[in-house]
Amino acid sequence: MKLIKATAEIKKDMKKHRFRGRSIGFVPTMGTLHQGHLSLVEQSKKENNITVVSIFVNPTQFAPGEDFAAYPRDFETDKKALRELGVDILFLPGGREIYPDGYSTYVEVEKPGQVLCGRTRPTHFRGVTTVVLKLFNIVTPDNAYFGRKDAQQAVIIKKMVKDLDLDVTIRTLPIVRAADGLALSSRNTYLSRDEREAALALSRGLRKAEQFVGDGLRKAADIKQIVKKELEIGELIKIDYIEVVSLTTLEPFDAGNKDAEIDVNNTLTAAAIWVGKTRLIDNFILGDI
Repeated sequence: MKLIKATAEIKKDMKKHRFRGRSIGFVPTMGTLHQGHLSLVEQSKKENNITVVSIFVNPTQFAPGEDFAAYPRDFETDKKALRELGVDILFLPGGREIYPDGYSTYVEVEKPGQVLCGRTRPTHFRGVTTVVLKLFNIVTPDNAYFGRKDAQQAVIIKKMVKDLDLDVTIRTLPIVRAADGLALSSRNTYLSRDEREAALALSRGLRKAEQFVGDGLRKAADIKQIVKKELEIGELIKIDYIEVVSLTTLEPFDAGNKDAEIDVNNTLTAAAIWVGKTRLIDNFILGDI
């Protein structure tokens, strides 16, 4: 595995691979890799000649007071895991490599970035789309891989790719869960034993709602209520949002109509909660993202 820190070097390397007709798969990450990340790497290895993974904790997607400084970092463990999977290139840029002095250009997918997580994190997706576009321009991948746990992020990135005519295919893979059902996340390391137990209400509530939908439930308000009821059992949980939205537009089905029904081929049911000081997200999807 080749470790590259400089933008100029990796761009030169990518031109070499392209000249030789090699397809390039790319997995952008913020490190502290878990099996969810590694499943993306494994898929990229299957589908491409060259697999590139980046590790960059992106400061522009953290608002003041969020956990940028405390965000878990475990580079040596990450490097070992990626080497064992046979990753070809690990791109590890420093902050000034991505955002040099005087940097002032940002990319924003407006409406989809202002709902769901964007309501309480209004600058988050601007930071995500900016860094992802920069990484796409640096790595020039044929295929880029994202997890469906961050479904809103995936929808926004696909919209950016379409709107800006980028020559990259976005591949999204299923959520990977721990044995107890909790969606894998780097932030799970923040949870105490009691908090982790409480957090299971999130996946449990969504799974329950999904089962009711499978049995014929169609009203968006009823789906949300099932999830809410499960989350309200836990004393350690504070609900950020529970929404049932179009998978393509992220607009809620029940806006102005409490009896609105979902589209079973195009629905995202998503929730975000606080467990102590840790914010967690999860979802289930009807349709293709």
